[in-house]
Amino acid sequence: MLLKKYNICFISFFFLFFFMIMNFFMFIYFMMNNIILFLEWEIISFNSMNIVMSILLDWMSLLFLMFVCLISSCVIYYSKSYMSSELNLNRFIILILLFVLSMMLLIVSPNMISIFLGWDGLGLISYCLVIYYQNMKSYNSGMLTALSNRIGDVMILMVVCWMMNYGSWNYIFYLEFMINDYSMNYISVFVIIAAMTKSAQIPFSSWLPAAMAAPTPVSALVHSSTLVTAGVYLLIRFNLLLINMFFTKILLLLSGLTMLMSGISANYEFDLKKIIALSTLSQLGLMMSILMMGYFDLAFYHLLTHAMFKALLFMCSGMIIHMMNNNQNIRFMGGLSFYIPLTSLCMNISNLALCGIPFLSGFYSKDLILEMIMMDNLNLMVFYMYYLSVGMTVFYSMRLLMYLMINDYNLISVYNLFDEDYIMLNGMLLLLFMSVISGSMLNWMIYNYPYMIYMSLNMKLMVFYVSLIGLILGVLMSKMSLYSKNKFLMSYMLSNFLSLMWFMPSLSTYSLNYLILSYGENLNKNIDLGWIEYFSGYSIYNILKNYSFIYYFYQMNNFKIYLFSFMLWMMLIFMMVLFK
Repeated sequence: MLLKKYNICFISFFFLFFFMIMNFFMFIYFMMNNIILFLEWEIISFNSMNIVMSILLDWMSLLFLMFVCLISSCVIYYSKSYMSSELNLNRFIILILLFVLSMMLLIVSPNMISIFLGWDGLGLISYCLVIYYQNMKSYNSGMLTALSNRIGDVMILMVVCWMMNYGSWNYIFYLEFMINDYSMNYISVFVIIAAMTKSAQIPFSSWLPAAMAAPTPVSALVHSSTLVTAGVYLLIRFNLLLINMFFTKILLLLSGLTMLMSGISANYEFDLKKIIALSTLSQLGLMMSILMMGYFDLAFYHLLTHAMFKALLFMCSGMIIHMMNNNQNIRFMGGLSFYIPLTSLCMNISNLALCGIPFLSGFYSKDLILEMIMMDNLNLMVFYMYYLSVGMTVFYSMRLLMYLMINDYNLISVYNLFDEDYIMLNGMLLLLFMSVISGSMLNWMIYNYPYMIYMSLNMKLMVFYVSLIGLILGVLMSKMSLYSKNKFLMSYMLSNFLSLMWFMPSLSTYSLNYLILSYGENLNKNIDLGWIEYFSGYSIYNILKNYSFIYYFYQMNNFKIYLFSFMLWMMLIFMMVLFK
């Protein structure tokens, strides 16, 4: 009766919003008094191994919980209108709530078993959400997502097995001991590979843009604060193990390449949701690489600020796709600021926050990260990769902004540009407010004292120079004429390579499947359809059928056949008599 009176979306929204406020006050209390709360419930004990359910509440887990609850409550409120034509809305909301629950379990777990439960829950439910629309594209994307994440699940299982050497799965107690125990480097490698699969670093990048087959509210949740950030969060928790390890240098290179690759690919893309997904991939590369340099607090800071404006960006794109009659191609859009001004405002602010425009939330974390890189003792290649990636971010953001807001309206009819939906807008405006203030707010809350970095004027303004070049290139790219596009045909293969994520989707699907599928085809030909088939039912049927044709032919009472058979028999008898 209660569900009929109050919609499931509103009940879920109020529950998550209340939980977010509770987490916020707990975070303030824990932070001010420097409290860490460790709760443990023993389920079963055997052979000195205890299976326990542990919960770790400190400032980091509470702050992350607060952000997850805030974004998921806004997304559920937004889904009330976005998924209004969905027959099974309750099923959709329950799937999202299970997804959030899995993420919460992962955040508060200091125990490898419960982390594995949350980790696997995220993988399973993300598969259910990616295949939600039940068409062939969704099924393929879902399978790619699920199988890529299975590699990470196996790595977490390996960590669970390896930690049996310690007598407990509470990794949080053993981190200092693991640093000095060189045989435990395996745990670090397993955790890093698991985080690479979940956070879609090269060579596991192809599943993240494919996961765009899910409904837009799911994309807003998955690509901002839950699934893709789980890997980064796990590495932040294991940050002590990442010091002075060779594998971290490899991941620094891979995450830098991920950042660069996704930035370049986004400039070639025309699918609105895919451009935003590739920008998520770029930001994940930024978080991973700064984490590999040892700045785990900076990675966490950027993770939270990024979650706000990225969720808003996805929700705005969902609203635009809704208005455009489910069309996602940015070439058919333009002049939207006249038709949907409030959505355009949200879209532009979240886009500018992504670029790191001063005094929006993205600026505080991004600028700090880039200045710390300048201060760090790194080679020129990493330096160039970072600054090129920052330029690329502004490049594709400006290109997107020009295509959507400023260029001419390109659709033939305007019948589907109706008024903005106020339920969707209410869900977005809270995130808009947070996208503006969360950077400075978190700066005051996380750090005890502000970072003061002194550099020469040109080095300080380097980010501004790179952003300005990116901005100019983005505007020029959006004004590209047919003549300029024909010039691209001269470098067709290179353009193909850059636009298709360095052929990664093909490499992670066809190349892996080719050997297995060709082996299966050979087995099918040589065994199933080979001698066994010849000696079994189908061949007997064929032989009998052929014989019956011959008998039928004889029974047609044709004089020529009788004459021919008579002559044949006479010849046979004559030869038998002759050679007797």
